[in-house]
Amino acid sequence: MTSVSKGLVGLAVCAAVFSSGSMAMSSAAQTLPASRVTLLRVPDGGIQPQVAVDADGGIHLLYFKGEAAHGDLFYVRLGRDGQFSRPIQVNRHPGSAIATGSMRGGQLAIGRGGRVHVAWHGSDKAEKTPDGSTPVLYTRLNDAATQFEPERNLVHSAFGLDAGAIAADRADNVYVLWHAGLPNSKSEDDRRVWMAKSTDGGRTFAPEVAASDPSTGACGCCGLSALADRAGNLYVLYRSAREVVHRDTYLLTSRDKGHTFASDKLQEWNIGACPMSTFSLSASASDILAAWETGGQVQWLQIDTAGRRSAVIAAAGSASDRKHPVVARNSRGETLLAWTEGTGWNKGGGLAWQIFDRDGVATTEPGRRPNVPTWGLVAIAPRPDAGFIIVY
Repeated sequence: MTSVSKGLVGLAVCAAVFSSGSMAMSSAAQTLPASRVTLLRVPDGGIQPQVAVDADGGIHLLYFKGEAAHGDLFYVRLGRDGQFSRPIQVNRHPGSAIATGSMRGGQLAIGRGGRVHVAWHGSDKAEKTPDGSTPVLYTRLNDAATQFEPERNLVHSAFGLDAGAIAADRADNVYVLWHAGLPNSKSEDDRRVWMAKSTDGGRTFAPEVAASDPSTGACGCCGLSALADRAGNLYVLYRSAREVVHRDTYLLTSRDKGHTFASDKLQEWNIGACPMSTFSLSASASDILAAWETGGQVQWLQIDTAGRRSAVIAAAGSASDRKHPVVARNSRGETLLAWTEGTGWNKGGGLAWQIFDRDGVATTEPGRRPNVPTWGLVAIAPRPDAGFIIVY
């Protein structure tokens, strides 16, 4: 057992487990039996971790610090040598990020050449759009990887926004998405998912265009998830809001770089309120994994290269308070599903997770840890040694 201090030192020791396979345990990091899953606290008391893995297996982490209504975003990178880079503040305008609601915070993607791209929902301290509305802010790491460029607003016409997602591919396409209505919108029925696209690695963006079918609406206060796979296909998960009660999970798929989208309903949920859900998309060597919440239960499925979907697989046990699922697959074909339990508006809760084999059969009982902070989320990634990391 190795004792380490909190913060980045604890993270670095935890990272060392990736290459050594040894068991390190501390207040910052705990390795479970057989080093299958490493638990990691967000550095420096931060919340709402977002993790991305680059083409070389490097792990990138984005997190939020400060007051929930107006804080800051920070970025660190964990190398294979077990060392984290120094934190870099993402937003140049102080206090321009938001954590309130758990679905409006920073989103992270890795693009061509390992370029880091970040988007987020502007806070009350962010510079507003020309009409005074809340902005969708975007920035990217500079060429020297030493600081982030000044953030830019991407909203031109789809005001009244909420939530957000970002994806990037190997061909220098960057997609920033959010849901919003138009100036004459009267309800969630009128909301749609909007996409701003860059074809030059984030240097410039075209004005936003609608991506979702107008018949579905979009659930206000629910999040989005987006992913561009190795072939450049774009996937988006969101929640509908038809006739107030139809809060179904939808998957948008574009195989032509965001020009057109196919829309598929993954699961129905009739509830006359916004459930404040978030979604997860991740890529493995051969499949796309999608995870979401319905009725307080979390589940996932896989999508192959031809677009065929597996059966929906739920976490073990009945539940009514599971939220914010995330999903990832390791090099052995195992899938980790992690989520929060008992979290809610201005209320923290616990962390839970379960591992499934190649066929989607659970190989472990759900693991649990307490003390997910208020507005907290969970992030996961496969380790190079075929284990998993969970950041919370």
